[in-house]
Amino acid sequence: MQQQFTVTGMTCGHCEAAVTRAIKQTDQAAQVKIDRAQNLVQVDSTQPREALAAAIREEGYTVAA
Repeated sequence: MQQQFTVTGMTCGHCEAAVTRAIKQTDQAAQVKIDRAQNLVQVDSTQPREALAAAIREEGYTVAA
């Protein structure tokens, strides 16, 4: 299922890698696309939305939507 999150606090490639790693720890098969300039994270995953959002928050980023 395709899901989109607005994630603030990503300022560099390391941030993108941290968010991707957090999502992949929740779902190893997830496909992740990040548009840092737009603060968008698109995830194709079978995991519940809240589980993915929680993983991103645990890395220290704010999930707005």
